[in-house]
Amino acid sequence: MKNLSNMFNLPIKAKQLCLPVFISLLAILLWLLEPASHEIFPYDRTAIINGQWWRVISGHFLHTNIMHLVLNITGLILLWALHGHYYNYQTFGIIILLCLGTSLGIFIFANELLWYVGLSGILHGLFIFGAYWDISKNMKTGWLLFIIVWLKVLHEQIVGPSDDIQKLIEANVAIDAHLFGTISGTIIVLALYLRKSKTYRIK
Repeated sequence: MKNLSNMFNLPIKAKQLCLPVFISLLAILLWLLEPASHEIFPYDRTAIINGQWWRVISGHFLHTNIMHLVLNITGLILLWALHGHYYNYQTFGIIILLCLGTSLGIFIFANELLWYVGLSGILHGLFIFGAYWDISKNMKTGWLLFIIVWLKVLHEQIVGPSDDIQKLIEANVAIDAHLFGTISGTIIVLALYLRKSKTYRIK
């Protein structure tokens, strides 16, 4: 395992692995607990209005079917392989902020989206987070990744979601979740940048 990680430069320290492992296990557990989990935990606009606030976080870890689950966990693994070197125990806080930001965006600006499950919005925000750290280390690919995510999201807003993906997950692709996840990620990294700049000025 060590030789393999060295070959591909994989981030396998405990602090780098804990985030993707925890999210994957949680998503799998909630899938195994269906249909009960789908009664209690999805983003449900009416239930949230009635006081079930936990759904703004928990809904992101549920999935419509096994293909939806596999697609999102695969995406999470790819992001870990790409940017997992930047993950640590504090990154859990970023995930919570992405959950809240994505759900808040949906709640305020996409009120026609009454029910939602899936990690994809969070993954878009996490991609932005990784791209920011690439940029902060003067890696030009960071800007390329940042731009690619935004172009993908804007393309979805104009053209619509992929029909093939919708067939795989047996549900409409919530492209607004992708949008608000990306916006949330951008706001978070902007705050990190401003905080870093302020710290340098004080020093």
